[in-house]
Amino acid sequence: MKKELKNHLPPIIAIFLLTSLFWIFSSIPFTRFLFLFFGLGLGTFFLDIDHLLYWYYLQPNLGESRIAKKLLIEKKYKQLLQHLVLYHKNHTSLVFHHFAFQAILLVLTIFITTSTATIFGKAFCLAIYVHLLVDQINSYKENPQHLSDWLFARSPLKPLHKHLKNYIIFYSSFVPFFLYLLIRTR
Repeated sequence: MKKELKNHLPPIIAIFLLTSLFWIFSSIPFTRFLFLFFGLGLGTFFLDIDHLLYWYYLQPNLGESRIAKKLLIEKKYKQLLQHLVLYHKNHTSLVFHHFAFQAILLVLTIFITTSTATIFGKAFCLAIYVHLLVDQINSYKENPQHLSDWLFARSPLKPLHKHLKNYIIFYSSFVPFFLYLLIRTR
């Protein structure tokens, strides 16, 4: 769990600090900072719901799924997180970690960041987007085949490893644009 926090919190903290730095010199109400904080915070961990969907709906008969359900019912959240850390690399058929979801997320994030003034929605989408990219970058560094397995699960598409890098670069290229639109929100 510490590794997960170490991977996902620094980019989100950087986004928060950078946005706050620009906003501090404007007459931005304090509530905007709260919406930014909560949007980034919730968005950062939203994708982890995917593992619950995996245990409850995609693979409910696995032993790890039964244990996870039991821990959740018993409200043993710390043990549930430890359980997730043990088994999350086995989850290669996740809904929100799929390339199709990322394409939809890109379109949705473009729509939300360009057409709405709500800080929470922009921050939430940006945090989900960054979380997915961080997962992809880390997985690519550790094992490109594993990235291909979970990113293109249930799909006949399996790009070559060199194309995975281009895939990540393409999706990463939108982050500065989304950050700009978030900072520009007043």
